[in-house]
Amino acid sequence: MIAKRLQIKNVSVKFGGLSALEDVSFEVDDNQLIGFIGPNGAGKTTLMRVIMGMVNPLSGSVLLNGRNITNLTSVQRIHAGVALGQQIVKPLRQMSLLDNVALASGGKKLLSPMRALLVQKRHKERELARELLIQVGLGDHSEKLPSELPLGYLKRLEVARALALRPSLLLLDEPLAGLSKPEAEQMADLIYNLPRVGLSVILIEHNLPQVQRICPILYVQSNGRQLAFGLTKDVMADPAVRQAYLGVGA
Repeated sequence: MIAKRLQIKNVSVKFGGLSALEDVSFEVDDNQLIGFIGPNGAGKTTLMRVIMGMVNPLSGSVLLNGRNITNLTSVQRIHAGVALGQQIVKPLRQMSLLDNVALASGGKKLLSPMRALLVQKRHKERELARELLIQVGLGDHSEKLPSELPLGYLKRLEVARALALRPSLLLLDEPLAGLSKPEAEQMADLIYNLPRVGLSVILIEHNLPQVQRICPILYVQSNGRQLAFGLTKDVMADPAVRQAYLGVGA
């Protein structure tokens, strides 16, 4: 039996006695793109941080590829196969675009200071970086990054850096935020083509039109609880979802 890519089992989180997540459970299969939506304050960021190991749940468990990773650190989870594309992108501006991505792909070589000192060759990492830069539409750039970069450019760079970690589960935190409508559509098209055998993607996003356009499956959370999970057309037709997320009745 093939293990699920991700399993969230009865996860609850409290901050100062207030419930941020309450008995949340859902599963992600291989080669899936799932849109993760919900109103502000729904607990989306908290659940993402639970998956990444930034927040410890009060109860429940997180399994990746059948392995319980609930007690692993964030770094250990990255090496187990989880990657996060941050909403706020902070590239290393003293390095080239190519080396920004190559550094991420060579992360395992930097696990210890001694091992890092012995690293001299980076041909494989730079080769992978070139492939990823082409995949995200940035081409092959070896010059240093300019001081000013368009937001869409930075967002694509962040996707490339996350993919360079060779994840089996990729979390994307609002990659369309701040983009113009054409840029958001292009970025959404890029995300649509990311899932494959061996890689699933969870898209945390407020741009509902683009999420509905590219995500075949939606997970909706409200007030720290799962509100709906299933095919996008069915979820968006749910009166409870329309009321909680869109503020309209059936």
